[in-house]
Amino acid sequence: MPEKIKILIADDHQLIIEGILSYIKDIDNLDIETTNSCDDAYAKIKVALTDTPFQILFTDLSFDNANENSRIDSGENLIKTIKQEDIPIKVGVITGHSETNRVFNVIQNLNPNAYLLKGKCNTAELTFAIEKMLAGEVYYTHEIHQKLLKRALIDIQMDDVAIQILKELPKHPKISNLEGIITKDDGSLLKIRSIENKLAKLRTDLQANNNTDLVLKAKELGILD
Repeated sequence: MPEKIKILIADDHQLIIEGILSYIKDIDNLDIETTNSCDDAYAKIKVALTDTPFQILFTDLSFDNANENSRIDSGENLIKTIKQEDIPIKVGVITGHSETNRVFNVIQNLNPNAYLLKGKCNTAELTFAIEKMLAGEVYYTHEIHQKLLKRALIDIQMDDVAIQILKELPKHPKISNLEGIITKDDGSLLKIRSIENKLAKLRTDLQANNNTDLVLKAKELGILD
């Protein structure tokens, strides 16, 4: 990294910030600032635009110190604001949130340049992530990448009938009650045998032990709200 790289780290826990700093303190040519507030992060980024802009922002997603006076109350809203205002800065997420649904939604809706996990990143990974981001590429830590691949495979396997069954399943105590509710593409009703076969395949695809577990897995993957 030949030129000075200006980085802002935003996290509501100072110990986390200190941990991240300990990982990148030996990386050459970094000019690092920190903050515990999304509002302050936004202000720093805006002010810096007139002189020496930040090139990279690393932010958590959740900020427990946000209150009713906070204009920007989460890292997600901070990223959203930056994207809406088209501020030229690379955004990386460093968070403890690894739930498939949360990860999928953040990456799909906010398109961060990097997604790393607290407690699992180190100097080598942060160095690599910074290099990737500056080169205009994205970097997702291995665990996050695997979750996205799994979700993509599940999406391929999901069709309208599967979604209907998953949505209706929690509403009915008996599988037989689904007959007369689930429809095929042509509008005809699905017979109970076909519904049971579809459920069996869904349990296999989502690695669910039973129908209750199936619904929980679907929610975890973000297929159901």
